[in-house]
Amino acid sequence: MTFGTPQQPKQRRARKLIPLAVAAWAVAEIALLVLVADAAGGLAVFGLLAGGVILGGYVIKRAGRRAWQRLTRSMQAAGAGSAAPEGEGNGLTMLGGLLLMVPGLISDAAGLLCLFPPTRALIRKTAVRRIERAGAASPLGDAMRQARMHQPDGKVVQGEVIRDDERPAPRADDPQLPR
Repeated sequence: MTFGTPQQPKQRRARKLIPLAVAAWAVAEIALLVLVADAAGGLAVFGLLAGGVILGGYVIKRAGRRAWQRLTRSMQAAGAGSAAPEGEGNGLTMLGGLLLMVPGLISDAAGLLCLFPPTRALIRKTAVRRIERAGAASPLGDAMRQARMHQPDGKVVQGEVIRDDERPAPRADDPQLPR
């Protein structure tokens, strides 16, 4: 007996190929590092890898600080009753920093592509389009659609619904009840 949604054959094939793709990526990273070490020397490769780790850490720290400031502003705006400020998010920036921290030159190039605004916008549009296209049957697509739902006036009021036609049952520990 199985639980959950049945996987499509294409999804099963893709899941089987993921370990192979990761292994091929690791071999390509090592081969490229060996080529650069032969051409420029081992110290240059070490400098490139150390610089990637330092730059990636700085990018992640800065993106995290920006996300925290955006959260603080939105909480203050929600408390003041005004609309929360809209932003693009820091997901791709943090992914770029993480890719810079992973040792290897291919991952560094991919991380830099995630950091530059024109390529970051292109990556974001492509990812959203692919998720929406595949989203009809996937839980991730459902989550994306729910995240994009907006009220007509843009206001969301959190709380609970209390119906006037039903009186709430009195609690026994209520001090205002007559004894």
